[in-house]
This record gives sequence, C-alpha cells and structure tokens, in this order.
Amino acid sequence: MTLAQLERLPPHDIEAEEAVIASLMVDSQAMLAVVGILKPYDFFREKNGWIYDACVSLWNRDEVVNQITVAHELATRDQLEDAGGQTYLSDVIRRLPTSLGVEFYARIVKRDATYRGLIHAATGILQMAYEAPAEIETVFSRAEDLIQRLRGGENFRDFVHIRQILEAYLEQDPEEIARIELSAIQTGFSDLDTLLTGLKRSDLIIVGARPSVGKSSFALGIARNAAIMQRANVAVFSLEMSSEQLATRLLSAESGVDSNRLRLGQNTEIEERRVVAAAARLSEANIWFDDSPTLSAAELRAKARRLAGESKQLDLIVIDYLQLMQGEGGGSRENRVQEISYISRTLKGLARELDVPIIALAQLSRAIENRHPPTPMLSDLRDSGSIEQDADIVMFLSREDMHTSPEQWAQQNPDLPESAYPKGVAKVIVAKHRNGPTGTVELRFRERLAKFEDWVLRTDDIRD
Repeated sequence: MTLAQLERLPPHDIEAEEAVIASLMVDSQAMLAVVGILKPYDFFREKNGWIYDACVSLWNRDEVVNQITVAHELATRDQLEDAGGQTYLSDVIRRLPTSLGVEFYARIVKRDATYRGLIHAATGILQMAYEAPAEIETVFSRAEDLIQRLRGGENFRDFVHIRQILEAYLEQDPEEIARIELSAIQTGFSDLDTLLTGLKRSDLIIVGARPSVGKSSFALGIARNAAIMQRANVAVFSLEMSSEQLATRLLSAESGVDSNRLRLGQNTEIEERRVVAAAARLSEANIWFDDSPTLSAAELRAKARRLAGESKQLDLIVIDYLQLMQGEGGGSRENRVQEISYISRTLKGLARELDVPIIALAQLSRAIENRHPPTPMLSDLRDSGSIEQDADIVMFLSREDMHTSPEQWAQQNPDLPESAYPKGVAKVIVAKHRNGPTGTVELRFRERLAKFEDWVLRTDDIRD
C-alpha cells in the first residue's frame, strides 16, 4: 500500500448522509427503514452521526423526531454547536424536504462505511504483518477475526418468506391466505394448551434450557402449529441458525423424513413425495424468517413493526435466542446484566405495543448441572433476574435421558421395568404463569426429526 493510497480520503458520500438525517427529521416513520441498517459510527462526518444518534434516541423513547426535538437532544449532550446548530439542521432539511428514497440513501452510507471498515482492517493486517510475530497462525487468526467482525456488523439481511426457501421443492405461485382473528395462540400441544389456555396477546414467554435439549425445535414446533393450524402470521428471529437450517428442520418435522437424509438428499421415492407434500403445506404458511447474526433490541423492534405493518397483523414472534441479542450499547459486555435487563424490558414493551405473544428462548446457567436431579429453576436464567420479572410465562425444557443412562436409571428405579426408561420423554416445566397455574407437561421428542409432539404410548413402529 503506497503513501498516496493511504493519504486518499476514504469512501464517503456526504449528500447521502445528509439525506438520511433530513429524512428522519421530516418523517419519523423513515426510522423503520434505516435503524436496522445504520449505526451512528457508520457516518463519515461525525456531526451527522451525532444527529442520527439523537434521532434514534428520541425514537427509542417514543418521542417526536423533528428539527426542534433533535436540536434539543443535541443541546443536552453539548453537541448542538459543534454539529452546526439550528442552521445546519435547517439546511439539510431544505435540501431534501421529503423522506422518499431514505433506505436507498442509508444503504449508500452503509456501503461506504463497510469499505472504510475494510480499509481499517487491511491497515491492521498490514501492521501485524510488518511486526512479523513468530506464530503465523496468530496473524491469520487475528486477520480472520477482523474480517469476521466487519462482516458480522453488516445487517443487510431482511425477512425471507419460507416460500422462497422451499421453492426448490415446490414450484407454484403464491396464493393469498384468508386469515381468521386469533384471540390466543395455541401451541399445538394439547396438555400444554390446557394448562396455559393458549399464549395470550401481549405476553412475553421465556423458554429456557441448557444447550442441545431442543428449545429451538420446541419453538419452531409452536411456530409451525400456529401458522398451519391457526393461519397465524409468525415472525422468527434466529441469531444462531440460518433461515435455510430452520426451513430444513421444519421440512423434516413436517414430512417425517430424517433430517440427515433430507440434508444429504438421500430420500427414497416415497420420502420424496412426502417432502414435496410437506413443502407445499409449509409454503402456504405465513412464517417469516430473519436470520441476522447480530441484532439489537432496537433493530428487532423496527423490523417487527415494519412486518406488522406490511402483513396488517403479527400473531406470534419467536426469538432464538435472547442472550445473543445486543442491548442499547450495541453489544458492549461491560455490564451484561444491565444489557439483558434492557432487552427483556424492550421485548415486553414490544409485545404490548404490537399486541402479540413473544417467545424468547434463553440459555440456562451451568448451575443446573451440579444438581441431582438437574431440574431447572428460575434462578438458572443466565445474566439477569429481570428476565423472570418481565416474563409473563417462564417454561423450562428438561430431558432425563440426556443426563441419565439406561443403566443409571435402572439402578435408581429398581422396581420399574427397563421399558419404562424415559427415552424421548421431554418435560415442559411451567415455572411461572402470571395469569394462571404452573405445572409440568410431558411431550415426546423425536430426535431424528428434531420434533416435539403430544405424548402417546410407544408402539413398535415409532422409533427415534
């Protein structure tokens, strides 16, 4: 990299930056189009980033966003004068008095910010190479980390309808599905619905479990049941798995075809027909995926609002999972407890605002593994006690066959036959129910399909 190259101004577009902040001050609804794309540090001109941040802060507090309120917000931060005062705010609005095209301008700003990030990363890699550490793998690791962080910061992903993901299996034109008004969302699990009387609108439902117990499959099962059985509009925010992986899981559960065989394309002719039929049913379901790997509470709120406006009404939101979300600080780990508290409050507020139940999955702490038996408790919720406080319902998933072998179980239960070993038995423990009873429900977990279903007596033709 030559000196001349280093001295060049990095990529930027001041006109696009000014168009974004002007749009927000003349139309606060424009925030829905840009908050999931831009961060304050994406602006090349620092004062434009300050103005954008002031707009976002006002919007997050549900306050009016216009020239006057933005100026007041900047003044409280001692930034108004350095940002150019009322004169600069008036000038940018005068040059662009409409919010049309705000998303286009935002993507220009994000593109240039990404290019600047690449330049910064390249400079860092260059410096590491000149320092020539003894371990070349260290350089590779740090370089990859720089690029990965930059890639992870991009948030160009948006909702993808399940029809688009499954169109390889089913080629047909989409049809408009007539919806029915839903007072409560049924989970599709009979005993659980009896206990909860369905998932009430405006409720925040926390589903906690240790890794690999099946909380993603459980939540996907509820999403599938609601979308197909009740014709509900369902949004799934997945920070851990891609939309393709989620769709494959749903397809496996719906078709009854082993997920590994499905991924490898090893279906028999009969299985292929089942897959095609399952894809047809799922394609008609109103399930929407957002698999952005980095997602803040504000971004989720904006995306949910936008989808609710486009689909007229959302009926269920699923988040997988809560601890992967970023709080107000954009992912700062300085005070994770505070950050999780902010996220849980935001989710509860969003549930009330959109009048929709929100299922948020949560990881449980390792403390559970030191208990015998390892039955989950409310205190096992990681990072914050506010999760328990904000939640209307807290459910835990537990599978005895994950921590007790058949031999251990036989020793602990000498009076029971070996056939009574709880293989595939999943307990759903309702530990908190703000408006109803608590209790425990047993479901069957079919591991090869990653599917939960109502418990039935075992038969020889049902095997996992």
